[in-house]
Amino acid sequence: MNQLPPDDSERALLHNEVHARPSARIRIPAFILLVGVFNDGISREQECEHLRQLQPDLSLQDMQGNFVRLRMNGYTLKWERHTEFTRYSLVQSLPENAALGSQEPELLSHLKLPQGWLAAIPGKTFSAIKLVMLNEDLTDPQLALDQARKWIGDAPVIASRMGNPAHSLVATDFKLRESGFERILVLAPHGTSQSRAGRISQRLLELETYRLMALRGLSVAKVVSSHLGQAEKELSDIIDYLAHKDCDDQALLTRLIELAAGVERMTAGHAYRFAATAAYDKLVSQRIAELRESPISGTQTIGEFMKRRLSPAMATVAATSQRLTLLSERINRASSLLRTRVDIATEEQNRMLLEKLTKGQELQLRLQSTVEGLSIAAISYYVVSLLLYAAKAAKAAGLAIQPEVVAGSLIPMVLWLVWSATRRIHARLYKVV
Repeated sequence: MNQLPPDDSERALLHNEVHARPSARIRIPAFILLVGVFNDGISREQECEHLRQLQPDLSLQDMQGNFVRLRMNGYTLKWERHTEFTRYSLVQSLPENAALGSQEPELLSHLKLPQGWLAAIPGKTFSAIKLVMLNEDLTDPQLALDQARKWIGDAPVIASRMGNPAHSLVATDFKLRESGFERILVLAPHGTSQSRAGRISQRLLELETYRLMALRGLSVAKVVSSHLGQAEKELSDIIDYLAHKDCDDQALLTRLIELAAGVERMTAGHAYRFAATAAYDKLVSQRIAELRESPISGTQTIGEFMKRRLSPAMATVAATSQRLTLLSERINRASSLLRTRVDIATEEQNRMLLEKLTKGQELQLRLQSTVEGLSIAAISYYVVSLLLYAAKAAKAAGLAIQPEVVAGSLIPMVLWLVWSATRRIHARLYKVV
């Protein structure tokens, strides 16, 4: 009886994630072959159809977990789909001609896969590795390394003891051969368990796969770096023009917008690759740490080799990513400066406009005062004229008065009355306002 609340829809998926890609159990001696292909544009259905050539009853539902192990007659094939790539790993018995003591033994003709199956894998190859695991007495590591050098070939060998305490030896030259494969040889003492052999092979194959995926960012960084140089020069020119008072703000704004758009396009197009490169580089470092290497006199370890060869490339990618981020920030600061410049210019224009409006209002007040003075005079003239006519009418009616004298004597009083009335009207208007 279930005594828990209902399960979350993703509980089983999250719980089983740690078991999604279990290590293989490998019986030494063994021949392991890995092919990694980019799966951009390759559907799961296409990969399923290719795997059905080996196991016809395989269904698409079996591949939903991104991991399938096919146990065939004489070999095992593992399919793993990742975000950007898919890996096919074959484990089979070791050909008789590949024992320690042979020199660069030929291996591909002994594959138990159907003829042409490897070449027909959907996708483009970026990684191909032949890993051979042999039992060998490692009491004298230098003697074992000499035999490993003969097995691998004439190129300088990178080798180390693995484990703490050291229990096995790995040797490789990281050289891509005409067949398209590189070689790795692991010598393990008799009695090495199948689980340990599986973990060793998985770490080595993942290390090389992630190394190659991390290096994908280097070519992108070189291309972006050349564009960044042009963009940085353009930004420097824009900032120089900003220092001149007579520059065209609209033209500068247009150039700055075009530059910002170009940088944003680069960021959108390459930010994922730079982030993925950092993630793959971290995985490489983790896998190297898991090997727990100890050096063999006169030979570089895998960790030392990666530090000297891979680290500069990763530093270039990280520096380019940082340059891109800093350039975007500098463009934002330049935009702020330009906005400040435009705001100041706008405020200056507004100040000048207000000054003109103030002068216009002062002139209007003067004109209004002049008009008011003329209005008082005109109104007074009409009032005095009316009084003159009234005086003439009174004289005609028999009053002994001089109309002109009466009108003239009333002029000061009329002017004062008209002026007082005008002031009262103004006072009422201002009070309302």
